[in-house]
Amino acid sequence: MLKNLGKIEVPILLFGGVYSNLEALKSLKREALKLGIKRFINTGDIVGYCAQPEACVNEIKTWPAAHILGNVEIQLKDGFDDCGCDFSEESPCDLMSKQWYPFAQKNTSKRSLQWFSTLPDQLTFTLCNKKVLVLHGGIKNVSEFIFKSTPWNIKQAYFDAYNVDVIIAGHCGLPFVDSKNGKHWINPGVIGMPANDNQQCTWYGILKKNSFELKPLEYNWQQTQTEMRAYKLPEPYALTLETGLWDNMDILPEAERKEQGIAIKPFTIDL
Repeated sequence: MLKNLGKIEVPILLFGGVYSNLEALKSLKREALKLGIKRFINTGDIVGYCAQPEACVNEIKTWPAAHILGNVEIQLKDGFDDCGCDFSEESPCDLMSKQWYPFAQKNTSKRSLQWFSTLPDQLTFTLCNKKVLVLHGGIKNVSEFIFKSTPWNIKQAYFDAYNVDVIIAGHCGLPFVDSKNGKHWINPGVIGMPANDNQQCTWYGILKKNSFELKPLEYNWQQTQTEMRAYKLPEPYALTLETGLWDNMDILPEAERKEQGIAIKPFTIDL
């Protein structure tokens, strides 16, 4: 389902990949209050690797936010037994999903699953005469991994298919902006896990009238880590909260693998 929001006002806080990380979600809300931002767009995957799936859903439902479905929400609401993340079979991520996904199934209520069923797959809106599309991963494949290094012709096909100027996406776990010929592909990153850059902070974005700003999010990762370990969730993900580095890079193209451990810095770009 594609939902058209029409013309919307800015600033808008862009985020995704909560991944059941309640501490990060609460911190994001505090940041929004501090910045005076009252509008949010969520690129999906509220539920994920950490220990508070139901609490995150209940918290986020109270926000004035526009949400789309992530692959995890789709799999949960449709009753599938895997996360649908498109991990390679028997890869470390696939094997760890066999730990955290059943936990998420058990600890996400029927009421939350019903709420997931009300959410759209994509959003469109108009921003200062620019047409914007919000999606999770891809269109035909919600779990498609699109990175900054992904060839532009793949991205261009999305701009052409929906006749848009800006695409806001999630899923891949890394923040980036890729621009060409007046088109902009924006991924604000995720708030629930570090971006493989040797930093404990996570990332979100602010969309303004003619710009996008990438900002770091500090939160109580120690508390999230303690909860994950208490429920015996995958230790490599718990450790990533501390090291800022991913346990493995199976999903990453070579260009992104080479950037492991290189600290991402906040930036602002013109649109």
